[in-house]
Order: sequence, then structure tokens, then C-alpha cells
Amino acid sequence: MIAFLCDRLSFGTRDMTQPANRPSSDPSTASSLTASASAAGTARSGSASKTTPSTGIFPSHAIRHMIREKEIIATTEITDAQIQPASLDLRLGTEAYRVRASFLPGKDARVDEKIEEHSFHRIDLTEGAVLETGCVYLVPLQEGLSLQPRVSGSANPKSSTGRLDVFTRVITDGGTEFDQVTEGYSGKLYAEISPRTFSILVRPGSRLSQIRFRRGSPSHTDAALQRLHDEVGLVDGEPVIDNGLALSVDLSGDPGSGLIGYRAKRHAGLIDVDKVGGYRTSDFWEPIYANTSSSLILDPDEFYILASREAVHVPPSHAAEMVAYNPLVGEFRVHYAGFFDPGFGHQAAGGAGSRAVLEVRSHDVPFILEHGQIIGHLVYERLVGEPLQVYGQGIGSHYQRQGLKLSKHFVED
Repeated sequence: MIAFLCDRLSFGTRDMTQPANRPSSDPSTASSLTASASAAGTARSGSASKTTPSTGIFPSHAIRHMIREKEIIATTEITDAQIQPASLDLRLGTEAYRVRASFLPGKDARVDEKIEEHSFHRIDLTEGAVLETGCVYLVPLQEGLSLQPRVSGSANPKSSTGRLDVFTRVITDGGTEFDQVTEGYSGKLYAEISPRTFSILVRPGSRLSQIRFRRGSPSHTDAALQRLHDEVGLVDGEPVIDNGLALSVDLSGDPGSGLIGYRAKRHAGLIDVDKVGGYRTSDFWEPIYANTSSSLILDPDEFYILASREAVHVPPSHAAEMVAYNPLVGEFRVHYAGFFDPGFGHQAAGGAGSRAVLEVRSHDVPFILEHGQIIGHLVYERLVGEPLQVYGQGIGSHYQRQGLKLSKHFVED
């Protein structure tokens, strides 16, 4: 599997113990949400004649509407900082459970019932706690959902989480898939967390995952993707479009230094996930430089940070996601964090030349990666309306106009 200025809102909490999907609701509320997104999108574009799709990803102002309507609820007030151009950051709650193995609850079962069955012990996160490598933890999240019919959700690790090699997935009551929230779901959200390389320090409010909301089931075609590239340019150079936009790896090296990536050092120190710029790169990472063959041998179970050869552009009207790799490509996993927000790499938002940073891990056997080898595909999905602010426009975006870049926790020596 292959693995991106508003009013402060307050609301009450509600009971989220039931696992069932809500069978019916007033459709006018869901329609008004799309209308709200449409109006704001038209205001941004300045064109009342611009067609607004009835299906697609919700932008930030539609997410705020969901908060106001109690379709997104939380044990503590949701902050502006959580709301991204087309996603919502999810926060850890006050406790974690060390469990013997990963699991899905299955239809008609609740996660808390499975925790009681499979957990070793409870961990209080109030003063901060260490989640150790090689262990699996379940953490109830502060946010819960009460979705309208035809509205679903998809979760993914945040970019900084993936770049720390922290395997994180969201599960729900009655869930049969990781990171998927079914249409009309009403209930709690939980994060499954398993640090792979670095042990991490977390606390209530730490944000490791993010969620997108989608109305309906938008279609994705290569023909539409080609038209979008012809209109706005999705990559620099000629695109390779086949079940999405292909991305390849850059192993040619930086023109000045020859740097192509980093390999994580095992048995390095503890990382506080909320501490930005607090760690020296050399204490945790080994630099990798280009060789004459422009290739890289991936050692089994080692973790690498590499970059795409292509500069990527996600226009404000769309969001993108890195999708599962074809297993025939080779025994490696690429990109834990699959979301690319509207405006990533957008010139008007100061992002021209942004490249996709790839989190890569080989499994079982060594694998030779060649310069220019395709390692993943981006699927673009239209928003129901353009966000008022896109990625990189004064919202604390750390990775706009990035090249090869480690997570925000590290600084050069």
C-alpha cells in the first residue's frame, strides 16, 4: 500500500456512544452546506456563472458550517488552527490504550468494547506520555461526528506524522476499513498509533491525523485529469496520466551538494511531536548522496525520506491524494501522508516548484530504486467550492515551496 481567518467557534458536547450510521436526516441541512460552499466559492472566484459541483471535497468554510451545525463535535472547543483549506486536524484525547495488535471493530461492534478485550493497560496523557516504537496504541480523539446522509470522511496522517515514520490510522465504531468514515456516520473517532522508527512524546491536543469530508461519490477519470493539466499545469513537464497523475523519484541529487535524501537512524532520541524546530538533523538522520548509477538500494525495514522528480501543482479548485502503489512495482511502501491541500505548489500562494516529499520503506528484501522510477499516483478531486485561503496563505503551512524536506521538528546543524 502507498502510503497535506475565521471566527472561533464554541459548541456543546453530545453523547457519541452509539455506533450506528444515522439512517435519515433533514436533507435541507446538507443542501444548505453545499449552498454555503457554493456561495463562498463564487465570491472567491468573482464569477457568479462558475459552475459549482454537487459532489466533491468540502473546503474550509463548509467544514466550519459543519461545526456550527454540530455535525462535527468535540470534547473541547475546535480551534482555527485545526481547520486547513480542505481538511480538519484531529486531536488526541486524554488517554491512550496499549493494545496487543491492530484491529478493526467490524460491523455493529464498538471500539471501546474491543479496547476492553485487547488492551494491556491505560495510559494517562494529561502530563504527556511516551509512545514507544514497535507498540500499538489506541487513542480516543477529541472530535466526533454526526454526519448528514451522503457525507462521508477520509482520514490520513498529517505530513509531519508520516515524515516521523509514525504509522497512524483512524477507526470508527462499526468500521470495516481503516481511515474511512461511512456516509451518515454518528459516533466517536479513534486513532491507532504505532511509532516505527522514533519513540514519540504526545499529550492531549497533539495532532497526528487529519480528515476530509466528501459529499457523494465524485468520479475520477484520466481524461478529466488531462484537461485539468492542460488548463492549469499539474506538473512541470509532460504528465504521465494512468489511473491518476504518476510521480517519479528524484535520485539525480541536488546540483550543489548531491543530496538525494535521508535515512533514519535507529535508536535515536525521543521526539516531542509538538516541538517545532527542536532537534538537530544529524542526531536523527543520515544524509544520502547521489551515485554514478543514479540509483538507491533500499534496505529492508529502513525508513527513507526522498523527493519527487516532478514539481506538483494542486489548483485551489481541487485537492489531491497519493493513492496505493501497484504491488507489481516492487516491495516498498511510499507516502504515509497522502493529502495535498488546495493551493499546494500554486504560484499565487508562493508555492511554485513544490515537490512531493516521499516517505519510503522497503519490506522483506532489498530493493533497487532507479532515478525517474514511478513510485505513486496522485488522484485529483474537485472541491464543492474554493476555500477562502489556500495552502501557504497565512495559515501556518510548513511545506509550501518545498524541495527535499524533513518534518518541521528538525533544523540543520
